[in-house]
Amino acid sequence: MRGPESCPREGRPLSNRIKLAAHRCGEWKGRTMAASLSTMALATAAKPRLLAPQILQIQSARSTTLSLRSDQMFTAISIPSRRPSLPPVRSAGSPPHQEYETFPRSLKSRLAAGETLYGLFLLSASPTLAEIAGLAGYDYVVVDMEHGPGGISDALPCLRALAAARTPAVLRLPEPSAVWAKKALDIGPQGIMFPMVDSPAAAAHAVSCCRFPPRGVRGSAHTVVRASAYGLDDGYLARCEEELLVMCQVESVDAASEIEAIAAVEGVDVVQMGPLDLSGSMGYLWDPGNKKVRQVLRELERRVLGLKKRQSGANAAAEGGSASLGGPYLGGFAMPHDPPEELKARGYHMVAGAVDVGLFRQAAAEDVRRFRRAEAEIGEEGHEDEKPRDESYWSE
Repeated sequence: MRGPESCPREGRPLSNRIKLAAHRCGEWKGRTMAASLSTMALATAAKPRLLAPQILQIQSARSTTLSLRSDQMFTAISIPSRRPSLPPVRSAGSPPHQEYETFPRSLKSRLAAGETLYGLFLLSASPTLAEIAGLAGYDYVVVDMEHGPGGISDALPCLRALAAARTPAVLRLPEPSAVWAKKALDIGPQGIMFPMVDSPAAAAHAVSCCRFPPRGVRGSAHTVVRASAYGLDDGYLARCEEELLVMCQVESVDAASEIEAIAAVEGVDVVQMGPLDLSGSMGYLWDPGNKKVRQVLRELERRVLGLKKRQSGANAAAEGGSASLGGPYLGGFAMPHDPPEELKARGYHMVAGAVDVGLFRQAAAEDVRRFRRAEAEIGEEGHEDEKPRDESYWSE
């Protein structure tokens, strides 16, 4: 009887009966890759049987390696690259080992690096306008479910459009609610904005809504929701809370009186000013540019920026870190009397310059005015002795 390393027919090692030739067979997504088996001869007995496992490797010019065992079907092809376009092919039942990176840099990392981010509020819940905003170059887009007509099912297509344009999305909730926060976080925004946060307790509740137990009250369905790539992203739980930008809006007289306590709540990343609601709370709903409203806003800005400076300095001294780290960032919304460049000059870290429907309203109104103005100018250039156009036509 021949040994286990021999081929039943020829009595020679099985490895000597296998000839492999690899060659380049085209391009896939612009990269030359792949190898094909040009010849593969296996000598077998009347009842085919591979007696000894053999490891076969095929290597292309790009160092792409395919490995398979001769005593089993291969179950995976792994094609390493710097930026893979597709997740690796896996056989059914194999455990996932993949982390998904949607954006090169998160909003929190850019803020920590000292950048001032410029954004847009999307009130229309239109995926088309969301995509245009992303392609136009905004650093972030706030999908507004507080004043906009849309809910979660309307926000989801907007997040997909923004993801396609590589633009981070922030979801503004209708109210500071654990139910709304859970549904919003499950569809995977980079940030979440809570309106009407009037006290430190409300701020702490907002943070709790964004954290899983035991640190918070967020409900868990992380194995199937979009935020975790429907369960394919193994690293989601390890980083989701660290990467999420939690924004609390200060937009009332009560909130203004406790601004520093709200800003000091652990987990509050951005204190977002709400100039319109603040003006209404102060009795100047029809006059948001009132001098008294502006004075209150300047004082609130000063206190938030002062707190961040103190906390950043303390953290840098204690840990030897960057002075830009620590403390809440300041976010705001530009107004006609307070343009975005002035907010940036005063130290705001996140500046929303416009609303999508406002931009369209302005452009549409200007377009109509331009036409009416041109129409009037054309009429003024006519001569008195000229007949009206319709009369001239019928007289011919």
